[in-house]
Amino acid sequence: SGDADQKALGPQSVPEEDELQQRKRVLILCTGNSARSQMAEAVVNNDCWDQWVAFSAGTKPALEVNPFTLQVLEEAGIFHQGEPKSVEGFKGQEFDLVITVCDNARETCPLWLGKEKRVHVGFEDPAVVQGTDAEKLAAFRKTLSLIRAAIPAVLKQYE
Repeated sequence: SGDADQKALGPQSVPEEDELQQRKRVLILCTGNSARSQMAEAVVNNDCWDQWVAFSAGTKPALEVNPFTLQVLEEAGIFHQGEPKSVEGFKGQEFDLVITVCDNARETCPLWLGKEKRVHVGFEDPAVVQGTDAEKLAAFRKTLSLIRAAIPAVLKQYE
């Protein structure tokens, strides 16, 4: 019937997979890709998943994600499985936005990422904090809350 044809054109006809394909892609860069950029990737994929899909990488990737990073994400109820990756591994891929979260990454950001869609949102590195595990953990918690407040707000401007 003619009814069925009209229904197929409605907004409900879009399968979820297509909606996910339409999400914007953001690459979040740091130096080691073990703390700040991992947190930001996890926050975007948790808090902004309907509009954005995030990837993170480092200009000089560490060997592993900082254990405090994983601990504070878990505490916040954010599921994340990350591993440090080199930015070079993303060469040739298209991104709607590139966010650098440390000054060093901003300075050494590869030229092929294109300046026109790059934004810098700097955070202090919680991994350099000296002291007890409790003090280090506090620094990571603070960084996560700052990232969670700042990064989704930045993405909203690019939706």
